[in-house]
Amino acid sequence: MKIAVLKEATAGERRVSATPETVKKFIGLGATVAVETGAGETASIADQGFADAGATIGGRSEVLADADIVLGVQGPDPDALPGLKQGAWIVAGLNPFGERARVDRYAALGAEALAMELMPRITRAQSMDILSSQSNLAGYKAVLDAASEYGRAFPMMMTAAGTVSAAKVFVMGVGVAGLQAIATARRLGAQVSATDVRAATREQIQSLGAKPIFVENVKGIEGEGSGGYATEMSDEYKAAQAELVSSHIAKQDIVITTALIPGRPAPRLISDAQIASMKPGSVIVDLAVEAGGNVEGAVAGEVAIVHGVKIVGHRNVPSRLAADTSALFARNLFNFLSAFWDKEAGKPVLDDEIGNAIRLTQGGKVVHERLLG
Repeated sequence: MKIAVLKEATAGERRVSATPETVKKFIGLGATVAVETGAGETASIADQGFADAGATIGGRSEVLADADIVLGVQGPDPDALPGLKQGAWIVAGLNPFGERARVDRYAALGAEALAMELMPRITRAQSMDILSSQSNLAGYKAVLDAASEYGRAFPMMMTAAGTVSAAKVFVMGVGVAGLQAIATARRLGAQVSATDVRAATREQIQSLGAKPIFVENVKGIEGEGSGGYATEMSDEYKAAQAELVSSHIAKQDIVITTALIPGRPAPRLISDAQIASMKPGSVIVDLAVEAGGNVEGAVAGEVAIVHGVKIVGHRNVPSRLAADTSALFARNLFNFLSAFWDKEAGKPVLDDEIGNAIRLTQGGKVVHERLLG
């Protein structure tokens, strides 16, 4: 069983899908590992580190030759997979809804494409969940990005020359990224409040020492979709939420938005009028900017200034902490493959629950229900 680790080709992608730690573990399972030259450079991992762990280092064609499993952070270009073996697995974040045509090309190659971001949110798959591991650090980085753009201090400071007030931070969307943003802002000394469409998050917000901001007395505010994800809300709820948020947001110094609905455009949470109500010098960080954005006026890859408010729209935020996010991503992939490793067969054998959830292509065809529907 040969596992190939590719160097990421997507612009701005600094992560890598394996580390010397996971290379050693794969070899311990009986696999051989080949790593493309320079794959770990932008994540602070030298080729020698992989070689010392037991991997062979080489060019792409050499690495892909006879590979049974190809690992990536983002889906590789099918045209850049020379000599890919029929039936080889491609295991990565494949963005199947945003890159639908690429999925068809994986099928044409005869590859079995496994989209790690479709991992079901069940207890036994928690350690395999790339969305959670990457969102955790993205939430942390969002607060640091806000702090770097904000022209004032976060904590309250009492000095001989007077008192500096604590920054007021509002987190919209309390998933993994939002919870980490709350915790990080609190550690930096800010006054933190948060909201979410899922009523069950109220206790999580309070447990981190933040103030929950929720619409009261409107039916259907649970907002809990299948698999623990947020879902679309009723028009009645949206109107009540907009009114509540508008009055709250005008008093905030920093707002961080994290709301995503898998396979759909990001919900719009902040309007131009709400931005105009904020104080000049305030900062908004939109972690959903690549999915269309939670914030009107956010621009992917830029820090836009609207009504005197900075709207931070960095692309691929996890990649901006590449060493740590790579370590977590690589463990997600190892945890996934090792959980299904059949010692007698010398390879992983997927079960239906997880296999059917993440498998996009097989036998030259697209097989995932959501892509066929």
